[in-house]
Amino acid sequence: MRPFDYERASDAAGAVAAVAERPGATFLAGGTNLVDHLKLGITAPELLVDIGRLDLDRIEELEGGGLRVGAMVRNSDLAADPRVRRDHPMLSRALLSGASGQLRNAATTGGNLLQRTRCVYFQDATTPCNKREPGSGCSALGGYTRYHAILGASEACIATHPSDMAVALAALDATVVVLGTDGEKRLPLTSLHRLPGDEPERDTVLEPGDLITAVELPPPTGGARSTYRKIRDRASYAFALVSVAAVLELDPDAAQPTVRSARIALGGVAHAPWRARRAEELLTGAPATRESFRRAAAAELEQARPVDGNEFKVTMAQGVMVSVLAELAGLDEHPEEPRDE
Repeated sequence: MRPFDYERASDAAGAVAAVAERPGATFLAGGTNLVDHLKLGITAPELLVDIGRLDLDRIEELEGGGLRVGAMVRNSDLAADPRVRRDHPMLSRALLSGASGQLRNAATTGGNLLQRTRCVYFQDATTPCNKREPGSGCSALGGYTRYHAILGASEACIATHPSDMAVALAALDATVVVLGTDGEKRLPLTSLHRLPGDEPERDTVLEPGDLITAVELPPPTGGARSTYRKIRDRASYAFALVSVAAVLELDPDAAQPTVRSARIALGGVAHAPWRARRAEELLTGAPATRESFRRAAAAELEQARPVDGNEFKVTMAQGVMVSVLAELAGLDEHPEEPRDE
């Protein structure tokens, strides 16, 4: 264990200043990701600023509807909140499909969003990894790729973002509230995470010292239905091979069921939660049929660039998208209640 300094923050502004002013400093929230990486020796911050006692652990109703979720709200509490289960069941399902109950009791909303995009090679300090050591190479290329990206990857990195919650928030058009040295700012959840490009070591657009203080959920759309589905190798303790979060609203006044709007995000396929914009555009105004859903899914996955060992994800992602949309449209009714796995 390498030595480091520890400081407990008494307010958000002080936490921001402490991290911004010292290179090698980082925030400590639930610690479920950071502590693992400390133990593995793949990160070595010089200063940990503990934000665990900041007043950021509340879920509050916003004026005009919607919810403000504090960055320190635990994943288990967010999943169980009756307002979330009523208005955003997709988010509750996503949270309950991630990790174990013990981890969800410790993991926080902000920490979940900021967990490292990673793969088995990132967590093995004996192998080259551009995320750990820029310029050292990507061991996944030509290696074990079952869990790796098929969309938005680069020659520098093909790792995937592991969060289930972030995929649901991307489909919900959530907003991230960030406090930095220049004050508070808001950005769409879909703009928070970066694709790897030639700087895979940068997971997000945040600057040093930027602190996520909350996530804001918009009011639910009347008549819309949503769900989250995760495909994985085993029922628990596994990241997604492919996951789909979708919100579908049909036009009740149309002569035949027609899609008024669709919001779709994919997990397990990219360096960040992948918003399926091509599919959404094709679906808007289209008949709510399996054929429409197939065309939209195929168009979205046309841009996929799988590597040797994960080609199956293209077909899998298309199939899960079609199945989820058919369920939401009432073509394939298999309702599920959020459950603790």
